[in-house]
Parts: sequence; structure tokens; C-alpha cells
Amino acid sequence: MDNQEIIYLDHAAATPMDGRVLSDMQPYFCDLFFNPSSPYAPAVGVRKSYEEARHRLASAIGAKPSEIILTAGATESINLAFTSVDHGHAVTSNIEHASVLECAKQHDHTLVSADKYGYISAQAIKQAIKPDTQLVSISLANNELGTIQPIREIAEIVKNERLRRLQNSVNTPIYFHCDASQGVGQIDVNVSRLGIDMLTLNAGKIYGPKHVGLLWVSSHVELRPLIVGGGQERNLRSGTENVSGVIGFAKALELVCDKRTFETKRLEGLRDYLQSKFVQAFPDMIVSGHPKYRLSGHLHVSFPGLDGERLVFLLENRGVLITTGSACAANKNTRSHVLTAIGLQDFEADGSIRITLGHLSNENNVKRAAEIIIEVVRQEYERVAR
Repeated sequence: MDNQEIIYLDHAAATPMDGRVLSDMQPYFCDLFFNPSSPYAPAVGVRKSYEEARHRLASAIGAKPSEIILTAGATESINLAFTSVDHGHAVTSNIEHASVLECAKQHDHTLVSADKYGYISAQAIKQAIKPDTQLVSISLANNELGTIQPIREIAEIVKNERLRRLQNSVNTPIYFHCDASQGVGQIDVNVSRLGIDMLTLNAGKIYGPKHVGLLWVSSHVELRPLIVGGGQERNLRSGTENVSGVIGFAKALELVCDKRTFETKRLEGLRDYLQSKFVQAFPDMIVSGHPKYRLSGHLHVSFPGLDGERLVFLLENRGVLITTGSACAANKNTRSHVLTAIGLQDFEADGSIRITLGHLSNENNVKRAAEIIIEVVRQEYERVAR
């Protein structure tokens, strides 16, 4: 790839830090390095900045600052949410992120099946709830397909089940957790409007620092700590606070929320351009994800009979960076469980690629990427036909 333009089309895996985010973080690396738990004035000032960042994060999602637990990323946040399950049952879907599925495996659980679009039916969630169900966990949008889930409908079902239990003097709690790591910045993420009990966010997906996340926890939810020690974060997440990271997270969240309407429309136009070009060139290509309820920056396509991993390698040689699916699955060199769950046959799933657009995407490089991808795919079909 020497001396050629790099076209990055994997924003769902990682995003570059916004320069304005880095600018806000920089004073806290060297000059304002103080431990916010220390008693002297400079440290007290750092504590104030840290708590102000918590307030800003809460304000961006319509929450109270006291309900925000800062974590070292989405995976920790999800693990913390699952501590609400105390010898009970959990409900999630068969297309969730690996961190959710692995947490669910630690408990009695039910996996609700997605349809061919990767859409989770609220009624299917209702049918999966048992008398001892304590947690329902469904992502706002699937990280591979981009399919947006009916979170408000599911929240209403959980709320009604909670009310039914109370009316029948049943003390078993039930909560609804939502991982919005892939949706924030493209969808309105307001905890009150969503109707949920817990929310996971990840700074590294929204042009903020990596290894920084949060769990919003409604005041009625009871959790157990994963990390014990000094009692930080309401005794739920001990450890010296990541001041620079949290300040960067607050700035990143504010920026993506401010530009959400504009950016959603912009990315949708770029995605639709790519999709139309691919469909025109390859009529047998499969487009996965919901045709209506889909993140504007996601385009998941499959070229039956081809090798998606080989396509990724060939495209990288041409300066186009994409992936076959989630970075977690790619790292394990395994077929995506999401594609299997929505019913793709092996020869279809194996020829899949995921394109996710973002701040680095524009008309010029997307047009160039379309030309390169079409050329490489055509060459591969010619090769396998020989």
C-alpha cells in the first residue's frame, strides 16, 4: 500500500480520535496528572473536571449524573450489567456481540432468534421471558448488519412484566439492558425515550479514546461490583479514575450528538450509492440487514461462491480497508455467528464483507472504493470460474 491512498471503510470496528477530543484530553496527561481522590487543591480541581464530564455524558443521554458508571469500555460495561442476574434467567438474541453472549452463558438463558434481516421481534422476547427472568439484553443495532432493533417495544414488554410481578407480590426483579455502542451518533439515544434500565456506550466507536466506556444504570437497578478496591464509581468499579479518557468521552459524545441528523443523512447517501453500484454490477449479490431499519453507515454484502477473507486481503493491497464482519469474529478466524443465525448458507456467508462508513468517508473516496471493490470482485469471479 506504499504511496497509495488508504480508504478506511471499517468505522464499526474503530474510529480515529477527533482532534477536538484529543485537545480536551491533553492537559490531563502531563500537567493535570493528579489523582482526583487526593485532598490538595490541584487534585480537587481534577476531580471537578472529572465530575463535570460525568454530567456532560449524562446530559447527552437524558440521564442523571449519579446513574453513570464509568468503565474501561463496552465489554466491562456489559459484564457489569449482567451482575443484575442473581441465580436467575437471562434473555438475549442469537446475533448479539460476543461479550453479551459470553455473559449470558454464565447463567440460565434463552437466545431469541433473529429473522432473515437480523431483526428481533418484541413478541419473541415476550414469549422468552420466564418467571425467573431477571435480565433482557438486546443491542440497539447489530454491529455486523446494522439492523436497528425495536427497543421501545421490548422496553414496554419488560415494564409490563415488572408491573405484573409487583401486582402479584412477586419480588423477582427484571431489567432491560441495551448496548448502544453501534447506534449512538446515528440514532437518538435518550434513556427515557428508549424506556430501558441500563445502557452501554463505548467512546472508541464515536471518535473518542479507546478503552473508555460507561454503563448508565437506573436508580432502581441492583448490581454487584466486578472490581473491588477503593470504592470508586459507587463501589461498583474500583480503581483510579481515567480522567483524560472520561473527559475525551464526554467531548466525543457531545460532538456526535450535535451532528447526528446531518451525519446520518450524509452517510445514508454514501451507503446507498455503494449499494446501488454493487447491485448493478452483481445482481446475485446478497444485501443483509433490514431494508428499512438499518444504521446509515452500514452495508453488509455477500458474494456467493467467493472467499470474503481473500477479498479483504486483495482489497487491502489496493488500499481499501474493510472486514468480513465483526473484528472479534475476524480475530478468531471463525464464520460469523450472525450470518449463520440469519440463515445464510456457508457459501454465501463465506463470501461476505462488511463496509461501515464514518467521518473518513466522502464522495471521492467512496466512489473510488466502489470502483476498486467491483474490479476485485469481478477478477475473483473470473478466477474461480476457470
